[in-house]
Amino acid sequence: MNAVYAFDFDQWADLARSNVDEFERRRVRVIEQFIDSCPSSRRRRLRGLQFQVDAERRRARTPLQACLRLSSLMWDAALADDGLRGVLAAPTRRPARQTSPPARVIPFRRRD
Repeated sequence: MNAVYAFDFDQWADLARSNVDEFERRRVRVIEQFIDSCPSSRRRRLRGLQFQVDAERRRARTPLQACLRLSSLMWDAALADDGLRGVLAAPTRRPARQTSPPARVIPFRRRD
């Protein structure tokens, strides 16, 4: 079963309250399993994103501060030109100007 659909918030919250070390071990394992289940072309980027998330969590003094930092990072990414806003605006953009000269078309002649 897909780990996303099997997620039980209450169970994870209880574990975080009762055994922080076990919670962290499981959290890392689930994240690694998810990244490993993704296409290999995406794994490096996902590991980089997870590195950023972990770094922000370590830098934060409190869980709330970590949440706010991560929320800010997500909004920055979503509103960037290459983020969600940029993707949604893409159909309305004019195509980029062609920088290379147009190709010469060679007509084919039919032989009978």
